[in-house]
Amino acid sequence: MMSSKIIHMETFGQIIRAKRESLGLLLRQVASYLDIDQAILSKIERNERKPTKNNILKLAEILKLDKEDLFIQYMSEKIAYEIAEEDCAGKVLKAAQQKVKYIKSNLVKS
Repeated sequence: MMSSKIIHMETFGQIIRAKRESLGLLLRQVASYLDIDQAILSKIERNERKPTKNNILKLAEILKLDKEDLFIQYMSEKIAYEIAEEDCAGKVLKAAQQKVKYIKSNLVKS
């Protein structure tokens, strides 16, 4: 199982493909479980298509991965690719962390 304490440098797609193959599951079996076309799953594994949150949670289930860890892997990769070329990427992440705290504290008050 993945641990959220470890940041995996493989892509989300590489992680799910490797785990699917290590479990001996065929692309069509996993796609059927997700209720999507196997071509879509193949694109997700090649990082050519983004999975839905529901797809991520179901993938974690069938691949016997921790749901939160897999979701963190996906979201962190999504954010990293968005800001990777910016010189101020570290500052952006710090500001985003503060904004998340602010938003969550205001949601509790509402």
